[in-house]
Amino acid sequence: MYQIIHKFKIINSPKNQIKNIFIMVIILFFSKEVYSQEIIKLTNNLISPFKVSGYVETYGSTTFSNSLNNKKSPIFVSYNRNNEPAVNLAFFKIKYDIKNVKANFALAAGTYMRSNYKEEPGLLKNLYEANIALKILKENNTWLEIGTFSSHIGFENAKGSNNWTLTRSLTAENVPYYESGARINHTSNDGKWFMSALILTGWQSIKPIDGNTLPSFGTQITYKPSSNITLNSSTFIGTDTPNHSRLMRYFHNFYSTLKLSNKLAATVGFDIGMEQKRKGSSTFNKWFNSTVIIRYTPTKNTAMAIRGEYFDDRDSVLLSSIAPNSFRTWAFSANFDWHITKNFLWRFEARSLINKDNIFTKQDGTTTETNTALTTALAINF
Repeated sequence: MYQIIHKFKIINSPKNQIKNIFIMVIILFFSKEVYSQEIIKLTNNLISPFKVSGYVETYGSTTFSNSLNNKKSPIFVSYNRNNEPAVNLAFFKIKYDIKNVKANFALAAGTYMRSNYKEEPGLLKNLYEANIALKILKENNTWLEIGTFSSHIGFENAKGSNNWTLTRSLTAENVPYYESGARINHTSNDGKWFMSALILTGWQSIKPIDGNTLPSFGTQITYKPSSNITLNSSTFIGTDTPNHSRLMRYFHNFYSTLKLSNKLAATVGFDIGMEQKRKGSSTFNKWFNSTVIIRYTPTKNTAMAIRGEYFDDRDSVLLSSIAPNSFRTWAFSANFDWHITKNFLWRFEARSLINKDNIFTKQDGTTTETNTALTTALAINF
């Protein structure tokens, strides 16, 4: 029995995996001796391309202005409930990874999903990720990826524990968190360059916009001259409107992450975008924003970060407002992180937004120019 199992070769292709499992069952059925260690090793090899993981992030937040209906300003899609405990994001993920094929599938729930996926139909409201990637050049690290995947724009993503701050920046909340389509990714042999070209269904959508037949396009270039410096440029060209009223949108995102010392790091980002005022127009509505985050990690289990931002959408491209100056907002935050264990992260943050006009609605229906919130969260990875 030992010799049979020891010489049994594992080939990670679906047909061979099924064949291997069948042979193993026959061997065990007719054998009188079972070596548990060998069986466990064989089973692990059979299922090793598949990895199952999950994530749950709960939070509680309160704003000093006591926002209407326990819901924060519509500028937020993450951590947007007020004065009540909630789950921002919870997902279950299956990953398949062999030499030349990778695939991801994840379903999710939470206030982030309800807010950010509200335009998606049916079951797509819970589709966090679904993609497959094929290595198309064996001699180079070049992949073709198709499906729904995380956005190529920005330095933040929906999974809270991956980010330096508890809440997302105004930049992240108002650009795509996810995208659908196809992209070709290439990483240089020395790992310093990453380049990607994308064709997409739209600005942020799984289902294409009804009445729109024009795909959107994107690019990403990331350069790491050293382990201490990351420079990134991402672009988007496309539309989020139907053919009869098509408004072209052009957007560029730049950020740099700098490791200043073993304990100190900084991220600096700047975005600028514009969209046609009317179909076929040569004039554009514009918006821009900038972000600076400084992070200090005194120990391996603790970290602190401060953030400053400015977001200017005076033409109401992304954020509608009837205020005379529309959305022109400064934001500041400070947060503390404590890794209780490897898989448990507790966080606390204070954040204040200051707009030029009164745009934040209070519980009594009146408006104010400031929005200050205290938020705490517990993130669990498994």
